[in-house]
Amino acid sequence: MQTDELYDKFVLSNYARAPITLVKGLGCKVWDDAGNEYLDFTSGIAVNSLGHCHSEWINNLANQAKNLIHTSNIFRNEKQAILASKLVDKAGNGKVFFCNSGTEANEFLIKIARLAGYEATDKEAKKFKVLTAKNSFHGRTFGGMAATPQEKIQFPFRPMLVGFDHGEINDIDSFASLIDDQTAAILIEPIQGEGGIHICTDAFLQDLRTLCDEKEILLMLDEVQCGIYRTGKFFAFESSGIQPDAIAMAKGLGGGFPIGAVWLKEKISQLVKPGMHGCTFGGSPLACTAALSVIEIVEKEGLLSNVNNLSEKWHAGFYKVLEKFPQLIKSIRASGFLVGVELISDMMPVIKNLRENGLLTVGAGGNTIRFLPPFMVTEYDLDQSINILNNSLSNF
Repeated sequence: MQTDELYDKFVLSNYARAPITLVKGLGCKVWDDAGNEYLDFTSGIAVNSLGHCHSEWINNLANQAKNLIHTSNIFRNEKQAILASKLVDKAGNGKVFFCNSGTEANEFLIKIARLAGYEATDKEAKKFKVLTAKNSFHGRTFGGMAATPQEKIQFPFRPMLVGFDHGEINDIDSFASLIDDQTAAILIEPIQGEGGIHICTDAFLQDLRTLCDEKEILLMLDEVQCGIYRTGKFFAFESSGIQPDAIAMAKGLGGGFPIGAVWLKEKISQLVKPGMHGCTFGGSPLACTAALSVIEIVEKEGLLSNVNNLSEKWHAGFYKVLEKFPQLIKSIRASGFLVGVELISDMMPVIKNLRENGLLTVGAGGNTIRFLPPFMVTEYDLDQSINILNNSLSNF
């Protein structure tokens, strides 16, 4: 049987897969089983930070696999300790929990909100509610779905977990009006990824920090997609100058190997006691080696500078496309190597045409096409993405 036939017969149809089978990747490029070459600006949906098959990353994982792949978290492993120290250095004083994905990281944040709310009250009037933003995305577990106010995510799995309400991004009053005696936390994406690349202003994040301090509730940030260098800083919130109480990480952290992490401020971390939470595979020596390699390679090869140095010109190319096709493009939203092109009508024909012209992209909410290049991308490759977008839009 061919791969497409095997998929049709044996693989669950929970994804709307493109009709190509990828067999090889190197850097920014991938190839399908028919020999066609593509510029990959999905990066595994913001996962492949170093592109495909970075030799040093591969060697580091291979060497670790020869020594120790997995051990239970009832024991220590060196790589987990080192990675935790690196993340604390990036986020601030506190401690780190490791899991396998962004959904798991956000699920733990919801538990932390309830734990902190329980400890902050007289145990009779429990604080358990979490406020999130409209159009957000926090995962597909029952906690993640309840935190994600999107019909396509919640239907048909209702009733949802109770205790969630939703404000408007960049509208502090919409959040302030929702806070009551049962509110424990605000959970927000500094940049909404799946929701369509909607960017929190620095002023809004600062106002959220002030509001949470005034109301004595937690400010928790979902940096699963926008974090780990993608915006030109390790965390997207850094430009605001605030410090949150908790941060969820995943996607680009492992560079292609599954890993999630949660950083908790020191005071909050002290609430977590043995047996309250766990993860069998979280923080394995192999996963932590992958993440340590991403951090080491980004810093050693100057890839953060690559993001910062190339972003402005690349963004300018998108705005020129907008000027050329105002009848097709509604808006451009961009931060570093995270760009959303919102179309006026259905995005799927354009995504298909981009693919046929050699550029892989991924959709998001509101007919927005996401462009997510790896950090080692060249100026030439970025220019090519603009050229292909121009050519594709000319067909509509």
